[in-house]
Amino acid sequence: MKTVLIVGGGITGLSALYELHKWKKANQSDVHLILAEASDKLGGKIRTARKPGFIIEEGADSIVARKENVMPFIQELGIEEEVVYNATGRSYLYTEGELKPIPADAVFGIPTSIESLAKTTLVSAEGKVEALKDFYTKNESFTMHDSIGDFLEYFLGKEFVEKQIAPVLSGVYSGKLSDLTIGSTLPYILEYKDRYGSIIKGLEANKEKYLSKNEKKFLSFKNGLETLIQAIEDHLEEADILKNKKASQIRKADNRYQVIFTDGESIEADQVVLSVPHHAAEILLNQANLEHEFAQLKTSSLISVYLGYDVPDQQLPMEGTGFIAPNSEELACNACTWTSRKWKHTTRQGNLLVRLFYKSSHPSFPDIKDLHEEELLRVARADIQKSLGITAEPVTSVVTSWSDNMPTYRITHPKTVEALERKLAQAYPGVLLAGCSYYGVGIPDCIENGKETAEKIIHML
Repeated sequence: MKTVLIVGGGITGLSALYELHKWKKANQSDVHLILAEASDKLGGKIRTARKPGFIIEEGADSIVARKENVMPFIQELGIEEEVVYNATGRSYLYTEGELKPIPADAVFGIPTSIESLAKTTLVSAEGKVEALKDFYTKNESFTMHDSIGDFLEYFLGKEFVEKQIAPVLSGVYSGKLSDLTIGSTLPYILEYKDRYGSIIKGLEANKEKYLSKNEKKFLSFKNGLETLIQAIEDHLEEADILKNKKASQIRKADNRYQVIFTDGESIEADQVVLSVPHHAAEILLNQANLEHEFAQLKTSSLISVYLGYDVPDQQLPMEGTGFIAPNSEELACNACTWTSRKWKHTTRQGNLLVRLFYKSSHPSFPDIKDLHEEELLRVARADIQKSLGITAEPVTSVVTSWSDNMPTYRITHPKTVEALERKLAQAYPGVLLAGCSYYGVGIPDCIENGKETAEKIIHML
């Protein structure tokens, strides 16, 4: 009997196990499926906390709805009745001491028409004129492997990128635009540039994909994202799920692998999926010839602070769902989501719930990263008072620190992963890497990566 062991019970590992389990039942296979998770609960960065009157997502807060694999998976799990969608509203930038609207008809801050470009209040007249070169400058050298920052600056100008696009795009992809590739961020805008001769014209011709007012862009569940995790676990009756089971080492054992755990126990398996952060996978493998590739994979840090108030949501100053704060000395945070405005299900009485993000890319992060929780809460309250004018005392709070645990895809990332996989296949055939350290950070991407990993294992079986 063959044994497949998945190390790591985040959404990628669970998705891989789900697909393997489905295949096992359909083929009446006797393969032994095991998942080992180091903590006492599954889900990885999907964590739902429940406080009196509030539902709080400590990690990911939603799923991108337009990804094609999302709804079929949810329907297959039988939880489509639990789905809720985000409320719409304006997004803002906090700059020069006030909240300024990000143009509603922009995509990641990129204008989708001449009118959108002309009406923005975030860029000077000179910056707008410079952005017009997008209409008459041809792309003669940029490819998917080039920097998204260099690409946008070349055609839209430095000021437009720095003041309107970079704050939005860097917030989504957790990194400097100069270090991120076109292919790993917005591959379609290169296609638009080449096809229409202009990024703006391309977005204008396809704006219904991104700006439809009726589009439900993000989804969650009535009782939080952990609904997804629980539904997957409930479908795995013919698999062994081991919690509080932390792997410490992998050894070759004839034509199999022995995975040793910190409690002294071990499991022998024919195939092993390492669905853990890359630094954990490196320790488990302990191979000198893989050190160079692992060292090229970079991470960043994030501190999330929720503040819940016993005041109505209407105290927010305007119709909107949050703001982004460009890295500056004005605020210590990078962004603030008005969670109770964006997600009605998160507050039972309609009270105010906000979430602040503090990222290692911010100049103030070195000063706050080691603060105790009470000190972080004081920083967060100061940011809320300055940006939103709210001075009330919070009735609940949740602080979560993801230290060196947020993948950052640099320009060299695809080639690094390719080299790592090639070397791993030679040294450890049957051991596969999976997860957001390598293949995409969004929940839909992780689900797809889990499915693709399972398909590789099935081919081996």
